[in-house]
Amino acid sequence: MKKRSDKIQWGRVFRRSAALFMATVAVWALLTLGGAGAATDAFHALGEDPDFISSLLRTELGDVARPMGPLSVMDGWSRLALGQSALLRSNEKAVAARLEGGGGQAEIPPAGSDPAGEDPLSSQSAHEDPDDPQNLPQVTTAPDDIVARTLIPTSADGYAYADGVYIFNRTKLPVDAAALASAPVNITLGDAQEPQVLIMHTHATEAYTPDGTDVYEQTDNSRTLDTDCNMVRIGNEMKAVFEEMGLSVVHDETTYDYPHYNGSYTRSKEGIEKYLEQYPSIKIVLDVHRDALIGEDGTVYKALTTIDGKPTSQVMLVLGSPEGGDHPNWYENLTLAMKLQKSMNTLYPTLARPITIRSSVYNQDLTTGSLLVEVGCHGNTLQEAINGGRLFARAAGQVLLGLEGQ
Repeated sequence: MKKRSDKIQWGRVFRRSAALFMATVAVWALLTLGGAGAATDAFHALGEDPDFISSLLRTELGDVARPMGPLSVMDGWSRLALGQSALLRSNEKAVAARLEGGGGQAEIPPAGSDPAGEDPLSSQSAHEDPDDPQNLPQVTTAPDDIVARTLIPTSADGYAYADGVYIFNRTKLPVDAAALASAPVNITLGDAQEPQVLIMHTHATEAYTPDGTDVYEQTDNSRTLDTDCNMVRIGNEMKAVFEEMGLSVVHDETTYDYPHYNGSYTRSKEGIEKYLEQYPSIKIVLDVHRDALIGEDGTVYKALTTIDGKPTSQVMLVLGSPEGGDHPNWYENLTLAMKLQKSMNTLYPTLARPITIRSSVYNQDLTTGSLLVEVGCHGNTLQEAINGGRLFARAAGQVLLGLEGQ
């Protein structure tokens, strides 16, 4: 038994020595031929390569012939080895697939596909569980290397559909799209002498991919306290458009998700309630966020279209449902969303992604005019998001003006 143990130990020492020798040679070659900058870039690229990562793990762990699967079901040593790196955690499926020999490079499906009842648009958002941070990997690629997709369905398969509006229902609750499309919005806005619309941000620190002069100091991956670059900026752009159209808007710039992300929706609920108490005239509450789209291989995607010759982030309305808690009037919110989506489709046909219904409430039980608005994704640039946010406000404003004094 001792001989076998010694053999294993010597095998591990040999593998480690071989790996160290190879790494030393690689460093010497890179520094000699390309300088320190090239070495840094090369090592960063290797760190994102599942083949390279799995090779290193094989060197350390030996042959891993058994399926590894996700971290949660790996044996203790394998889970420890993979779990120490945020990069490995973000790319664990691709690494596990390499260790299994399966290749496993899955991308999010193209717009309009409907893979066996799964989300046709493969949005990976924190909003499924409001208190579960996205833990996004850091966006290290240049904006031009992020994969752009215009996420528009080509058929009604997998969606509720009526009057040109698509609804992706991620709950088990029935949705009658035709009835929603024909139903009136039971909201009356007073005149603009009193506040009519509240714009706020449960996750104000969410931000976009730095580009050009739009750079910022991060508080976390794709998050910042810089209000010129986070969701507060998008809210200010939307507010300006609404006010140009004659609507009265209050913008809550409170950072509910910093320094603590968990409990953001509880804190923002208290904020909304204070504004509704202070300004009973507010009937519309827009919680403005940005989404995140990441393929299983770690590829960063962005929802992008071109409108009036400008690259523009797409916009998605997210609706809560009673599956997440007490939300008796959720159909009223959904009726309003249908009208806003119809306006976007009419004015800017590729601006809107399908309405998404999820199993959380998102504080939308506080008014029948509450919506979660996701402007672009973390892969979009700030300027793309500004364009998307302003066009959304223009389209939404047309509907809201029609609610004045009705």
